[in-house]
Amino acid sequence: MRVIAGSHRGRRLCGPQGTVLRPTSDKVRAALFSILGTQVSECRFLDLYAGTGAVGIEALSRGASTVTFVESDPMAVHLLQKNLRTCQLLDRARVHAVKTADFLEREDWWGASYDILFADPPYAALDELPVMIRSWRPGLLSEHASVVFEQDSRTELPATIDHATIVRRYRYGDTTLHLFAVTTEASPAS
Repeated sequence: MRVIAGSHRGRRLCGPQGTVLRPTSDKVRAALFSILGTQVSECRFLDLYAGTGAVGIEALSRGASTVTFVESDPMAVHLLQKNLRTCQLLDRARVHAVKTADFLEREDWWGASYDILFADPPYAALDELPVMIRSWRPGLLSEHASVVFEQDSRTELPATIDHATIVRRYRYGDTTLHLFAVTTEASPAS
């Protein structure tokens, strides 16, 4: 696993031992940042279910002003912090070692609205997506935010979940990136 482009291009990242974590592949990360394009520069990036931090570190390498990483698995948090130290990116990163739902409930942890939200929940945890979207509060996302979910290609996400609608699906082998359009107004659940 390595950083693909930007100021830290080629930097090796620590990956997991065994199969507990499923880091986003270099190919899918390259595709993600191709989809996002120039939106990454100077953005506030939220990496939910961050794992080893490869996606958020790629965002920092490509010019994101800050990345907030949310990950509840202690082993993954350890790898994430190690990767941030190795790349000397701790000053532009915030790590929350909590469950995604808990982070979304705590507006005081957000800082300000995010311009890009990337979520890669465990493929088997499909119930996480609607719960996560329903947990969004006004102020989490900026007005023109991009939201991307990574899921197994065999999984069909609904076209609309509350205040989020799929704009496009990008398939890369057994992985699909789902680009959502999001209404940033208060949801019915708020």
